[in-house]
Amino acid sequence: MAAERDWFEKDFYKSLGVGETATDKEITRAYRKLAKELHPDTNPGKEEQFKEVSAAYDVLGDADKRKEYDQVRKMGPAAGGFGGGARGGQQYGNADFGDFGDMNDLGDIFGGLFGGPRRGRQQRGGDIETKFEISFRDAVKGQTTSIQLSGQGAPRTVNIRIPAGVVDKQRIRLKGKGFPGANGGPAGDLYIDVHVLADPRFTMRGRNVATSVAVPMSAALLGTTVEVPTLDETVTLKVPGGTQPGTVMRVKGRGVPAGAKHAVGDLLVTIAVDLPKKLTKKQRALVEELARELNEEVENA
Repeated sequence: MAAERDWFEKDFYKSLGVGETATDKEITRAYRKLAKELHPDTNPGKEEQFKEVSAAYDVLGDADKRKEYDQVRKMGPAAGGFGGGARGGQQYGNADFGDFGDMNDLGDIFGGLFGGPRRGRQQRGGDIETKFEISFRDAVKGQTTSIQLSGQGAPRTVNIRIPAGVVDKQRIRLKGKGFPGANGGPAGDLYIDVHVLADPRFTMRGRNVATSVAVPMSAALLGTTVEVPTLDETVTLKVPGGTQPGTVMRVKGRGVPAGAKHAVGDLLVTIAVDLPKKLTKKQRALVEELARELNEEVENA
């Protein structure tokens, strides 16, 4: 402890005859030169000077110790060192602690100086990025699952919740699921890039799910009922007579489930009219007769 207290009182740079910006090589070179000149075996009577040079190099020759020593020097008189404060550390007068910065720095310095536990600066852990593939249905409904993280420092199983209504290429942030922090610092975050698998029957439109159903021309004209698939089961939809191609009908509550800030979505059903590609002579005659009844002018091709 006594040796470390010297940090407050001695200018080790001056002892080695180098500036504060000296490189590691310059410090080593200066020490070797002085050690040769002051070594007690060849220069009796220089013992104290040799000890001073050795003590200076013991600090400045170690990168970590030099960093701490420089931090102490920046405190100036407030630390009681370099002639600016009372020795013994009892009197600090009107010392200004406003430039000390983060109090963790003080824990680093004084813990290292006087043998106490070295607390270290708290640091936030790093973020982790990963990809996750999900079915269309699970994307609509939401999914609770677990994923295996891999990579240096990351291998572990993490439980995750994919929110209902997630869309393809959406990025989800899970706070605190990344790398752990240092010295009690907060953990980083986990970012999940979601890939939603396509479904041939459905697409998503905001909080709604969309699909289409084809009905024959006669059914669209006369009206009918059709079976429509949903994500859970088949429902019956009534199609009124005269429904036009492209008409969108709504099945309530069959979309994305309700959330804290969202109402439940619906199933949007687009009606497609299935027209015959080729008519027999009789069918053509019937259509022409219908056209005349509807006062429609039809030119024969």
